[in-house]
Amino acid sequence: MAGCSHSRLSDRVNKFVKLAYNELWADVQLELSRLLAEELPAEPLHPEKDRVVFFQRVALFYVRYLQIFRKLEEIYDQVVHPQKRRLIRTILDGVIGRLLELKNEMVEKEYSEYHYMDDILQDLNLIPADLEIPIPRYFITECSKDFQERKTMVTDILKMVEVTESLEPLIVKDMSPEKAIKIIQVAERARQGRLRAKLNEESRNMNRMYKTKEPGAADIELAAVCIQKVWRGYVQRKRTKIDREEEMIFLGMAMDPKYKVPSSAEIGARATEVFNCNRQREHEEDYQKAIVAITKQLLDVEGHDMSNTLKDQIRQWFIECRDATGSFPDYPDEEEGGSALIFAEKNPQQLKEEIAALEEDDSKNKPKKKEEKKKNGKDKGKNNTEEEEEGLKMLPSAFLSDLQVGNKTFEDFWKKRNESKNFVQRHDPELIKEEMRKVVEAEIRPQVDVQMREELAEWKLAVDKDKGGKAKGKAKKKGAKGGKKKKEKDLTPDRTLESLCQELVEQGLLKKPNNVALQDYIGDYSYVGSELRKLGIEPTPSLSDVRQVLTLYGILPLGSQVVHEKAPLIKAILLTGPTGVGKKMLVHAICQETGANLFDLSPLNTAGKYPGKSGLAMMLHMVFKVARLLPPSVIWIGDAEKMFYKKIPKQDKELEPKRLKKDLPKSLKLIKAEDRVLLVGTTQDPLSADIKSLCKMYSKILLIPKPDYGSRCILWKQLITKQGGEVTKALDLSSLSKISDGYTPGHMVRVVQSVVTKRRVLQQAMRPLTASEFVPPLAKINPVLKGEEEALKNWYTKTPLGKKKIKAAAGKEEEAADKKKDAKKKGKK
Repeated sequence: MAGCSHSRLSDRVNKFVKLAYNELWADVQLELSRLLAEELPAEPLHPEKDRVVFFQRVALFYVRYLQIFRKLEEIYDQVVHPQKRRLIRTILDGVIGRLLELKNEMVEKEYSEYHYMDDILQDLNLIPADLEIPIPRYFITECSKDFQERKTMVTDILKMVEVTESLEPLIVKDMSPEKAIKIIQVAERARQGRLRAKLNEESRNMNRMYKTKEPGAADIELAAVCIQKVWRGYVQRKRTKIDREEEMIFLGMAMDPKYKVPSSAEIGARATEVFNCNRQREHEEDYQKAIVAITKQLLDVEGHDMSNTLKDQIRQWFIECRDATGSFPDYPDEEEGGSALIFAEKNPQQLKEEIAALEEDDSKNKPKKKEEKKKNGKDKGKNNTEEEEEGLKMLPSAFLSDLQVGNKTFEDFWKKRNESKNFVQRHDPELIKEEMRKVVEAEIRPQVDVQMREELAEWKLAVDKDKGGKAKGKAKKKGAKGGKKKKEKDLTPDRTLESLCQELVEQGLLKKPNNVALQDYIGDYSYVGSELRKLGIEPTPSLSDVRQVLTLYGILPLGSQVVHEKAPLIKAILLTGPTGVGKKMLVHAICQETGANLFDLSPLNTAGKYPGKSGLAMMLHMVFKVARLLPPSVIWIGDAEKMFYKKIPKQDKELEPKRLKKDLPKSLKLIKAEDRVLLVGTTQDPLSADIKSLCKMYSKILLIPKPDYGSRCILWKQLITKQGGEVTKALDLSSLSKISDGYTPGHMVRVVQSVVTKRRVLQQAMRPLTASEFVPPLAKINPVLKGEEEALKNWYTKTPLGKKKIKAAAGKEEEAADKKKDAKKKGKK
């Protein structure tokens, strides 16, 4: 009976969860349909002349799409129905892509990688946490079998190399006699010191024993009073502390301890999430089996009828073309789509004209094309200037059409669908049949095309003997041959992927990324960024802004193949900033969040490996080949400035830091939209590099600042807690954050590790941590000076985006001056 009641309860919970997520999906689709109606109105919007107003419109779209993205990601993670999940995934990829397009639009219009939307948050009644970009969980959980096999292969190779390295015998280095004597002396002095301390303690104890006398009555009474005072003070302080904590909880300024422990509802919700994930896998396996079975059934039952129907349609097209044009048409080639091209909603005359036009295009001369391109380029330039004069418009989108189709599918099919009988949320066989009929037809079509080409040839021989189509076919083939592009030469055609991976691991070029999540890159939100920009002050981005931008540029495109192919392509990102701001950590976080492989092409790591021009070409070829075959992949270049040194320092000449300067940009150009490969460079000294070459290679340059006051407060608390320390009232975090201005997160980690040791953690009960303990280790570290920070900011103004920002600011000042002059003239009149 107990088991039965438990199953009924779980069924009720699952039913409630199903209804909740279906209702949430309906609400999200309603908001998405409203957004699409605003973005694609019946009448086109007039261009906006005011840049600030235009940016506000784009930023509002961005925030609204972000809220849809957050909800859709949660829905997709918990919905169990396999066919619903496919539609939600399509819409989710479209929303991510549109989000990236709007981000690109904001960068183009505001000339900055960082944007501040605190005013929009106020208008929409949102909190800063709502601007946090979630990382979809399906990036890692939903991988194809091939991808998982390749990943396991790479991890096995990495483990095997680690084991062989650890099994190597330890080589005993030769030690000089002076060094050995010094070590022995240190050990002996420590031993003598411990013995001396022990003897001193024993002598003190003996002296105490001789000094003790028999206490009198007065002494006993005084001792009792003293003990009473101490005890009463202790009890009163404890009561006062309890009263203060209760008052803070009552005022809502502190959390009740009982809520800090996970409640039964939270534990149940987590159990339901795990249960839903397991059910998703089961339903997906059943769905895949049903697809195979239904496809086979359709081929056996309806395959013959489909073939006859296609043949009858094609024969009818032959006759219609003969009646309309006086001759039989040429059958479309397989490359053009075969008979599928015939039924593209065109009449025979239109199709005949289209085929003739394609033949004429092949015979056109190349010089004419060049002249047309030049003319078109001039005309386009004129049109662009006219549009700029008229006002600002939204750039064309590659995702809005997909979102419209997905929204229409939901409206037509899933919105009003009654699923009361499908309690378990399994697949619908009828839907599979509708989808698979198209697949079966696509499989049958090539066979039908072969038969119908032969039949058409017989018809032509029988009726149109005077007309020969052989010459045309030859001309087409020649044209097709001439249009082929040269493929990249494969330097390793006979080698397997496993052997290439093993060699790269052995050479230290393919590494295992550190287990670091992006959420570990802690930082606070910029609360007054938009207000500062209104006053003409450029705000310093916070670490939270850096985290969000890197999610948009690195993680979201790498995680989804569809998004990477259609979204604005970003091939290379450069992270610049002082030592310790977390540049390397961000590189490892990108790999960890997307499951990407990490290739290290830093000058220090490649020094002495694959010497000569042929060796360098082989190294780059292997790295980029494996990176393409094992997507997603991140190619990291530490100390990126060394590759573009203005003048190579003496200590770096042996490394040959410039050996990749010419060949790496060439390899980077070969990366296409379908290749999920990202190049990430990190540098702390970009001033020593040639800025033109650096900016030419890296399309996105992110300047990472030192943490502000809010970020330092959060960092100190999180780092101390993570190390095992307790943040009490005795620890003045505000003062500690104030005096640590100029220090980076890396500096703070070192200080916390040196102060919060295992011994100090055990002493916390009697002696809580204080801010003064962290000051001496901080004083030993050199902070980031203002001069260094200003030098990086001045360098950033020389980058392409920095130059655009300066020009835009100069243009605004001129406009403001002209307005003042016009106002003065009007006043005089």
